[in-house]
Amino acid sequence: MALAILSEERRKWWTLAAVSFGLFMIMLDNTVVNVALPAIQEDLGADLSQLQWIVTGYALTFAALMLIGGKLADAYGRRLIFVVGIVVFTGASLWCGLSDSGEMLIAARVVQGAGAALMNPATLSIIAATFPPRQRGMAIGIWAGVSALALAIGPLVGGLLTEHLSWHWIFFVNVPVGVIAIAASYLLITESKDDTHESLDLPGLATSALGLFALTYGLIEANEHGWTSALILGSFAVAVLALTSFVVIERRRRSPMLDLSLFRSGTYTGANVAMLLVALAMFGVFFFVSLYMQNVLGYSAVEAGAAFLPMTILIILVAPIAGKTSDKYGSRWLMSGGMVLLGIQLLYLSQLGPDADFWDLLPGFVVGGFGMALAMTPTVAAATRAVPVHKSGVGSAVLNAMRQVGGSIGVALMGAIVADQASGKPGLEGFMAGFERALFVAALIAFAGSIVAFALVRQETTEEPAPMELAA
Repeated sequence: MALAILSEERRKWWTLAAVSFGLFMIMLDNTVVNVALPAIQEDLGADLSQLQWIVTGYALTFAALMLIGGKLADAYGRRLIFVVGIVVFTGASLWCGLSDSGEMLIAARVVQGAGAALMNPATLSIIAATFPPRQRGMAIGIWAGVSALALAIGPLVGGLLTEHLSWHWIFFVNVPVGVIAIAASYLLITESKDDTHESLDLPGLATSALGLFALTYGLIEANEHGWTSALILGSFAVAVLALTSFVVIERRRRSPMLDLSLFRSGTYTGANVAMLLVALAMFGVFFFVSLYMQNVLGYSAVEAGAAFLPMTILIILVAPIAGKTSDKYGSRWLMSGGMVLLGIQLLYLSQLGPDADFWDLLPGFVVGGFGMALAMTPTVAAATRAVPVHKSGVGSAVLNAMRQVGGSIGVALMGAIVADQASGKPGLEGFMAGFERALFVAALIAFAGSIVAFALVRQETTEEPAPMELAA
């Protein structure tokens, strides 16, 4: 009897290890591509717009399909959808590595994002179905830590693979990892599903995906076609119409893809808006700082990835402390203070010129490391505490979707600013003018996130609501 109990206890943590393994792979691909962009640009002859779509194509599909991925996991089996997601992601990774044109790589990245969208919410649902309430917080904390670690070390991994092998290997490496993850899933994860699941919200999926795509397309292509062109104005009009329709549909459906009642909590709303703004500011920064270090300062891919290490190490070290502090004192001040530090980092980096060296970059990365750790972990904690346990799966899925949406729009917005400022100026001068303006705008966005966090987030209760069946 005792042996059986011990075996079951161990199995839970092996299950967590299996889903964290898959999670690490998909979150790594959010940032691993950034330092490889100059090599991809040179090899494939890609222009700036294509480089942006290589990054945002993944993040946008990831965000648009994440909620429906959770619903599919509930309806048809969490392990099944997790494994299907791994298969799609792994196959698309092989396609990415074999790409010989910018268009082919963008298409493969879009499919890769779809696989990630199936995997991500299923990981949280599996954890919720596996761990009792008394252990669920610790398990979700480890889940969040793995996600943060993957995002943080992505630039270094991308640099090492690009310089010592080729940019193709940042995708090829996912293939053996995916095969191992599939085997581990069948060996370690017990299948579960939600028997109360009613129906899939296909209208909600269609309108949200169309709205996000139209908005991102308009921002990325505006400088190519003109901000007042019929194509761009039409894209923005479609975005507004589709996203408005999405809200109307979700309000009227009995089983919506997005439960809008969650946003009755000011803390939950504040956490989601703050996450959106942080991602909007920081994803674009990682994109253009990577280009700045390699194309302007002359860094190799490995040197660019290594330059991010001080920021990476601080995030890894400070994030758990920030999480524990938020448990004791609440998230409001930590979130607000962290976003102020991010704004300071962005203002500092915006003033660097074409002759900067690593020691000029270092203060910005140190401040940013503290800022990211103080902002991200307490934001996740605030959102998790602000919803009932039985809604924590969908609550977390929305938060992750906000991060991906913010990242997609951030890369598009910063790219539009860089392109606008560079217009009519010679190469280096134009890029630096756009770089300075883009980081300045990103800093304002971070400061706005700080204000939102301070205004909306309240001291959270640490009392756990009565346990109920979790829906992803």
